Order: sequence, then structure tokens, then C-alpha cells
Amino acid sequence: MRTAHQDLHSEFGGLRHEHAGRARNPVIKVADLTWLEFEKPDLDRAAVFARDFGFEVAAREPDALWLRGTFEGPPCMVIRRGRSSRFIGPAFRAAESADLHRLARATGRDVRAADVPGGGEVVDLLDPSGFPVRVVHCALALPALPEQVPLTLNFGTGKPRTNATQRPPREPSRIQRLGHVVLETPVFGRALDWYLETLGMIVSDFLFLDGHRDRGPTMAFIRCDRGTEAADHHTLAMHLGPGTGYVHSAYQVTDLDSIAAGGEYLAERGYRRSWGIGRHVQGSQLFDYWRDPDRFMLEHFADGDLFSCDVEPGWAPMSASGLAQWGPPVTRDFLGTDPSPALVRRLVAALRDDDNEIDLARLVALKKAMSS
Repeated sequence: MRTAHQDLHSEFGGLRHEHAGRARNPVIKVADLTWLEFEKPDLDRAAVFARDFGFEVAAREPDALWLRGTFEGPPCMVIRRGRSSRFIGPAFRAAESADLHRLARATGRDVRAADVPGGGEVVDLLDPSGFPVRVVHCALALPALPEQVPLTLNFGTGKPRTNATQRPPREPSRIQRLGHVVLETPVFGRALDWYLETLGMIVSDFLFLDGHRDRGPTMAFIRCDRGTEAADHHTLAMHLGPGTGYVHSAYQVTDLDSIAAGGEYLAERGYRRSWGIGRHVQGSQLFDYWRDPDRFMLEHFADGDLFSCDVEPGWAPMSASGLAQWGPPVTRDFLGTDPSPALVRRLVAALRDDDNEIDLARLVALKKAMSS
């Protein structure tokens, strides 16, 4: 039987003894990724980039900036004033308030009022990597905003557009919603199991290091389990690495022209593209990656895969060339492999720490994968 992963880039699935990619009896099943939290010292500069990238400002306070997309729902990012620029952690949405209380009982945490426009409840957790993770149930959804209308396209077998030209305006890509966040962790196995067992998420694709499959996967693309309702191919992605940190976050826009025209708008204003435009393998998204003034990487994406709960994980070897079906060669900036004193310090610290999954053999295999 043909599966969702049956192509040149992914094997049919895991072997009998390998990770199943889901927990038998999770505490709860989160419904989505709600927002991401950052700290930055300059909220005015952050607001300028946010508008250029395509966000709308949902609320502005003296020490906090809430950003949203056009879709109905909660804000998708909060930037709080801090002494330095750093990623705090993700917030996931509970389907019901009762889920929050069940989660609180299981983890020994409290349910408290959420600091979010419109109000709500939140449970604060800490994942095995040390990231603060919030699970929230919002009381009020922000109303939808006007969308960028998808262009009507002519194809060889169908040509609905006649006597009309295509002139997409040079303007910011209009963000619709937060799609996913990617994190690096030196305790990949423990972190993966925590998200599956505590938040009920399930794996869409595993990547493993060539020659090291017997040691388990080193990257996972993880989605929310909504049963028969299809969800994004990944809401969270994690990979093994020497550091603990944010890699990038992704925001859905209307279509390829929105990505491209928005990219031209950003380039004209001096922002730096990290990688793109292209189409991914795992997830199939059209993508374009940018750096904000604080060096955080953000992605515009469109046309991603949607999986229901009955799709089992795919397995494929990790490689830089396997990240895209088409597009420009992957950059060192995107891979995070540019030599730097900070990178050397992370590598040395990881090798000296016995309480992680990093050793010299895996570092060598990771380096080989990112250059293949």
C-alpha cells in the first residue's frame, strides 16, 4: 500500500524495535502551537521588523508587544522588554479548560490566569531541555483580519484568467498564523518523549544519521494529534545538537507570490535572507527564511502537508541536500555551521557533559550530514 512517505527521500517507516513516534496514554493532547515568547531590549525596532515581515500588532504595552496574524484566534508572538535578546519558549493551546486542570494535577503545577489579550488560563511547565513551555486556554479569540487574496493561476489544462494581468503588489507578506517552531537540544530523546507523553503530540517524520540508525533518530518533525482532523505536518521540530536553543519559527502566508513579493519588500529594506525560496521535503512547504535585526530566523511558508492521526512516521537519513526538493543550495547561515567562538564553546561543553546524547562519533556524523 502506498504511504504518505513513499518517495525518494523517505523510507516506508520504522523497524519493529524503533521509536513508535507516539505515546500510548499521553496526559493531554494539545490542539496547536499558540504563540512564542521572546525578550528584546528595543521594542520599537522589533515592531518595525514585525510590520515589514507581515505581522499585525495585536496589543502594545510599555514592556510587551503582542503580534498576530490575519486568522481568527490568539496572538502568535509576544516580545517582552528584556536586557538582552533571547527566546523564552513556546505556548501550546489546550483544546479545553479541563485539559489544563488534568495537566496541572499530573505535573504538580498550578493553573493561573494567562497574561494575554482577552484573558485565559495557563499552566507553566519546563521541558527536559530547560525550555519554559506554557499550555494555555484562551478566553477570547481575536477577530479575523482582511487577507491577501490568492492569485488566480492559469495552467496547461485550465485557464480561468483571461483579459487580465498579474501584478502582485510589492508589500509585506501578510502573516496568517504561526505554523511551527524548531528547537535544538543535546537531550533529544528525553525531550522527544516528554512532548509525546505530556502534550500528546505525534511524529510525522524521523531523521537519523547515516551509519547511526541503530542509535535512534536525531531529528523529529512533530504534529498535534487531532484524530481524524488533519493537522500541520509539524508544529514542533527538534534536532540533536550541542546547544540548547531556538533555531527558527515559521509563519503561514497565502501563496508563492506572497512569499516572493514579501521577500522583495524585505530585501529593499535591508533585511538579510538566510535561505530560499524553495520547497521542503519533510512537510513539502514552500519556504523563505529571513533574519531579523536581532539575528533570529523566521520563515514565510505556504502549501504545507496536512496529516491525520493514522499516518505513521517516515524515516530518512539526515542530510543538507535532503532539506529541499528544489531551491538554492542550503546556506551555512541556515544550518548554523558558520565557525565561531560560540559554536566551539558549545561543542566543547557538550563533549564534556555526560548527561546528554552528544559524543565525538555523533558530532562527526552530524558534520558529515550537514555537508552532504
